[in-house]
Amino acid sequence: MSTAITRGIRVDVAPEFLPGHSDPKNSHWMFAYDVTIQNEGSERVQLVSRHWTITDASGRVEEVRGPGVVGEQPVLEPGGKYSYRSGCPLSTPMGTMHGTYQMVTSRGERFDAEIAPFTLVEPYALN
Repeated sequence: MSTAITRGIRVDVAPEFLPGHSDPKNSHWMFAYDVTIQNEGSERVQLVSRHWTITDASGRVEEVRGPGVVGEQPVLEPGGKYSYRSGCPLSTPMGTMHGTYQMVTSRGERFDAEIAPFTLVEPYALN
């Protein structure tokens, strides 16, 4: 699990290995991650885009940018929360992810909310 708080926006991420969607013999490992974004601040914000940096165990880096998350651009009132689940394929049994969500306040101010690094790892891959 990873947690980061930026300007009152708390981002928690919990990764999970998906063995039923993985095929290690063909260098394919699938992971899911559950994200919860909470507005612990005093101003309404909207998540407008995302930027992920994904690094596999071979050091290969992939950057993913795009509007919103899972097709949505959620608005979070003070005290509000938004959760979603997404996935990430890797060609190695472990890797890392981190990034930012680009947020816009009700006054039109833009800032990046940090997504703290977290590890994607097949159970027992470290043994």
